[in-house]
Amino acid sequence: MKILGISAFYHDAAAALIVDGRIVAAAQEERFTRIKHDERFPLHAIRYCLQEAGLGINDIDYVAFYDKPLLKFERLLETYYAFSPKGWLSFMRAMPVWIKEKVFLKDNLRKGLKEADENCNGKQKLLFPEHHLSHAASAFYPSPHNHAAILTIDGVGEWCTTSISKGDGNDITVLKELHFPHSVGLLYSAFTYFLGFKVNSGEYKLMGLAPYGNPDDAQTERFKQIILDNICTVYDDGSVFLHQSYFTYATGLRMVNDAKWEKLFGFPRKGEEEPLQQHHCNLALAIQQVTEDIVLKLARTAKALTGSNNLCMAGGVALNCVANGKLAAAGIFENIYIQPAAGDAGGAVGAALAAYHIHQQQPRINIGTDAMQAAYLGTAYEDKDIGKTINKYNAQATCIADSKLLTDTVAKEIADGKVVGWLQGRMEFGPRALGHRSILADPRNPDMQKKLNIKIKFREGFRPFAPLMLQEEASRLFGLQQASPYMLFVHPIGQEFRKPLPDNYNTLPLMDKLYIQRSELPAITHIDFTARIQTVAEEDNPQMHQLLHAFKKLSGYGVLINTSFNVRGEPIVCTPDDAYACFMETDMDVLVMENYIFYKEMQQNATNKQQWKREFGKD
Repeated sequence: MKILGISAFYHDAAAALIVDGRIVAAAQEERFTRIKHDERFPLHAIRYCLQEAGLGINDIDYVAFYDKPLLKFERLLETYYAFSPKGWLSFMRAMPVWIKEKVFLKDNLRKGLKEADENCNGKQKLLFPEHHLSHAASAFYPSPHNHAAILTIDGVGEWCTTSISKGDGNDITVLKELHFPHSVGLLYSAFTYFLGFKVNSGEYKLMGLAPYGNPDDAQTERFKQIILDNICTVYDDGSVFLHQSYFTYATGLRMVNDAKWEKLFGFPRKGEEEPLQQHHCNLALAIQQVTEDIVLKLARTAKALTGSNNLCMAGGVALNCVANGKLAAAGIFENIYIQPAAGDAGGAVGAALAAYHIHQQQPRINIGTDAMQAAYLGTAYEDKDIGKTINKYNAQATCIADSKLLTDTVAKEIADGKVVGWLQGRMEFGPRALGHRSILADPRNPDMQKKLNIKIKFREGFRPFAPLMLQEEASRLFGLQQASPYMLFVHPIGQEFRKPLPDNYNTLPLMDKLYIQRSELPAITHIDFTARIQTVAEEDNPQMHQLLHAFKKLSGYGVLINTSFNVRGEPIVCTPDDAYACFMETDMDVLVMENYIFYKEMQQNATNKQQWKREFGKD
């Protein structure tokens, strides 16, 4: 049985292909169109999935879309009616799009499938699982657990914003839901907006900013109390009530009432390019702490309702790896599995799996294993593809066919302070680069965070970098015993690897705090002594595992900086052409694509970055 899953028309459009219960391919549309968070019908992603499986669209039995558009339309109409006459401008802008494109989604899906494959006969059966069921399915069915509590938390699907379910074999039973307009995800996004970041994109920046807040500052505690007293009510079961007089997302074109928030917190909404100040950081910390408290309460409720020792999570809030780290440390569940593409892109996988296991009542085949295959579900390229890029740009490269020689060579370059772009194997599915489309560097270098942010990624200087490491290093450095292949948990580095902070640390300006060395691996240790850890298993990524061992021989640490292979505002690179262009427009020193190694100084016009400069929107 062959099922194509699709998510589209909101943000992060994607396609996934399931064949007899196995995930064969999955990819986001943005990787092919080079438009970050591309929401359009995933034409290119569908073509890739079919090509990977050697299928045509007429070989597909079912096409599963990740939500129910008519139910979402019902919520839209009821919301405008409930808030009327507010929201008239928003209503007038939204209705033409809904009536033209989304109410008639079946017709649009069939048109899209025909465009993806001109031989499409239109006989594929269309299925529409609910949004949060797609999220729940994306987390539970790929997990190794036969029984689990399932927690999904995001902005909003149709009506549901948070759900607690029980997974049992191939069945998922919804036990409890929270409905719009009350939403943990929208609460967090409101603060994303107020602190000057882009909604549905900048939430991870808010999370990264929070540790710069001063937990001992009375202002932080005051902000937290203001949130709990005015913005939202948090109940013991983790449900929330958002006081709508402070919000405008239900009917407006913005997230919040700017004037009311300015009066509450004592400062206006931060401008996009306005310098960060301590009160911004303190507010970020306050909402992060509130969110962590909500997630812990929801997890305890899920435990009480299901009695399970296993938890599966999805939805955009499940990408809050700081909250995930607190959840793991709390010990509420013995095992936690989080869908690596926890946001809407992962809904494509979940919709297809829900169709297979629930609609078709097919048994699971992956009990005890992770069906996401380390998220390596995207495109791969051969030497001939890289050769085309070399010829196209008259690039200079050396082929090193011996895998150990290649990794030894790259490890030496990294140890010598070089920054390496790394394209190997199948592209990752989800928002994280996990060692196949990565930029790699030495975590011991105290200047590396600044260099990577400013000269490579062209982004805000406060943004942290994550380490990828051997499992034994995760145990030695962070006390982490279990695998963390998806970079979804934050853990503190061990005391013995920390360096003392100056006595006046909490009074220092933000950027001064950033560049104080706080551990033996300063470039991956965030200012609160934590890191977002990725562990690498040999069976998942043998070449990266080999590279980490080679670097450990040179440095004493089987740890590398791993950041996504892209610049600010650009999707992660997909093709060899994408990788070479990104390499040339930045201060990256070395590029490795499969067996080929490129040195910047050997490339034509190596110093003329402007020649390679591309325009991308801000992230």
